[in-house]
Amino acid sequence: MEMSSARRALSIAALVIAGESVFLLPFVFARVFRPTLLEVFDLTNLELGTAYSVYGVVAMAAYFFGGPLADKFPARVLLAIALVSTAAGGLVMMAVPSFSTLVMLYAYWGVTTVALFWAPLIRATRQWGGEDEQGRAFGFLDGGRGLLAASVGSVMVLLFAGLLPADSEAATLAEKTEALHRIILVLSGTTFAAAVLVILSLPHRDPSETAAEQPLSLKGVARVAAMPTVWLQAAIILCAYVGFKAIDDFSLYANQVVGLDEVDAARAGVFSLWIRPFAAVGAGLLADRIGASTMTVTSFMLLAFGSLILASGLIGSGMVWIFLLTVVCSSLGIFALRGLYFAIMREGKIPRAYTGAAVGLVSVIGYTPDVFMGPLMGYLLDQSPGAAGHQHVFWVVTGFALLGLVASGCFARVTSRTR
Repeated sequence: MEMSSARRALSIAALVIAGESVFLLPFVFARVFRPTLLEVFDLTNLELGTAYSVYGVVAMAAYFFGGPLADKFPARVLLAIALVSTAAGGLVMMAVPSFSTLVMLYAYWGVTTVALFWAPLIRATRQWGGEDEQGRAFGFLDGGRGLLAASVGSVMVLLFAGLLPADSEAATLAEKTEALHRIILVLSGTTFAAAVLVILSLPHRDPSETAAEQPLSLKGVARVAAMPTVWLQAAIILCAYVGFKAIDDFSLYANQVVGLDEVDAARAGVFSLWIRPFAAVGAGLLADRIGASTMTVTSFMLLAFGSLILASGLIGSGMVWIFLLTVVCSSLGIFALRGLYFAIMREGKIPRAYTGAAVGLVSVIGYTPDVFMGPLMGYLLDQSPGAAGHQHVFWVVTGFALLGLVASGCFARVTSRTR
């Protein structure tokens, strides 16, 4: 049954808000306030990376089993449960837990944000896009998520600055802790509100595309695993996601290499987030015209160039504008890829009835950077303090960007033969 234009707009808006709200506490918070979080929680870069890694390990299993769940149960129900459960974790975060408790919290979030959330989100978005607007659908999803993340990030920075003394460098540990407490509370409330919106706004699934009458099984996984395009898509996601994980270093790079204070470094991190809506939506709209695989190749080129500049050592203290321009280049590639790497499912001829199974399978491989990038970044930054550690991080990103370029070229060739 066709939805009205207003109902379609409300549905994609709900998916956008849910899609970013669920990650505000686990990732956006740390991305924007990384230097302050390390100080308040008394963590090293490696310890924070370890928490991310535990999240990633749990997520690997969660992606795999979450796919069949998404093919069986309504997205609105799974998404709402995931959002409420994730918001509850914010209460633990507010207590400034010990390192061991923080690790357990991230493991918990690995279940709530992935097993119950990720595949239903992608399936609902693919359903919204229909046969001819997959680029638009996923561009709107990630671009809208980016707009929300940037808006929330900007509000968080304003709130953070308002809660600290005029000279933020003179703020005490207690003042910084109280500021983070209030920000975590706001993020928890936002995540809970998103759950309410999802229940009220998302339609029930089209009966023609549901497997609810079938018992829960891995049949769909076996079917999509036989498709070469699925494995190439997994490689594309993996390489693109390495770049996405590296944006966690932008604010710390700004602080330790460019020489910005903690507030301005947080602003630099948010600046990257503002590029996301324009890159994702633009890439999605172009993908519907010239092909998602073609846009994927172009995006990896941008990512490789930007990360190479950050790795080269050309950026030093006080070079704010050169740093920001390089961040723009890298971010355009990173966020365009986020708007594309599920839009290519149509070109890969993955049956819509098995979208959840395909998402689960490619995500098990594609999101392995959740396991290794956090500890790897932490190790590189701690072992080579200052500019050298950041350069090592972006050499890694450059390498994966080049691998992604190869994988996306192969995907384009395979799909051109089957079209």
